[in-house]
Amino acid sequence: MLDDLKEDTIAIKVGGKFKLTTLIQKRLVQLNRGAPPLVDCPGKPTMATVIEEIMTDKIYLDSTDNVVLIPDDAPDLEKMLAEEVPDFDE
Repeated sequence: MLDDLKEDTIAIKVGGKFKLTTLIQKRLVQLNRGAPPLVDCPGKPTMATVIEEIMTDKIYLDSTDNVVLIPDDAPDLEKMLAEEVPDFDE
């Protein structure tokens, strides 16, 4: 995952090396303060977690250099499984 930083693809994706550095730094601060990672990561989120979030288009910087998270509109599976399933045989 960190090999992606050696290529210009990720820098071009976010608008340049300065914006990439800013995005990584700000997102790491969010993760270290307890924000949930947007990708699966074993253990504590690291820079590799942030790189994966960028590469999968989960985060980006807006025009004022604030980190924007892409909302996941998928239904919450845990909530769906916890709800009582209606009996259609009645």
